[in-house]
Amino acid sequence: MVTLTVSARVDDDIVDTIENGLDEYNIARGGPYNHEELWVLARDEDGALLGGLKANIGYSWMFVDLLWVNPNHRKGGLGSQLLGKAEEIARERGCLGAYLETFSFQAPDFYKRQGFHEFGRIDDYPPGHATIWLKKQF
Repeated sequence: MVTLTVSARVDDDIVDTIENGLDEYNIARGGPYNHEELWVLARDEDGALLGGLKANIGYSWMFVDLLWVNPNHRKGGLGSQLLGKAEEIARERGCLGAYLETFSFQAPDFYKRQGFHEFGRIDDYPPGHATIWLKKQF
């Protein structure tokens, strides 16, 4: 007999067991992740943070997890600089391309101007908007 439980939180050992089990399966079939985290930060001359990008590289692709630019510095090319630097590093590390997830009210048009193409979407997530996946092959 199987007992199912539902919880908002579980102990770290349960998380480790599930993550390690999935990793073992994936690596046995897809090869090593070769996962690395990448941060690109923009600061002014005083060291104040103007924007940043966080990406994860694995399986020869870069996933852009976060891209943020201070509202006072938007529309000036800083987002393009951050993304461009991350792409440069991804290429140097042998990546085939980059992909990301954004909301329709965020920056899909910005990414399309950077050469990304939509490959997936869920409409009404959140309601009245869409979640959009974009990719760019190098």
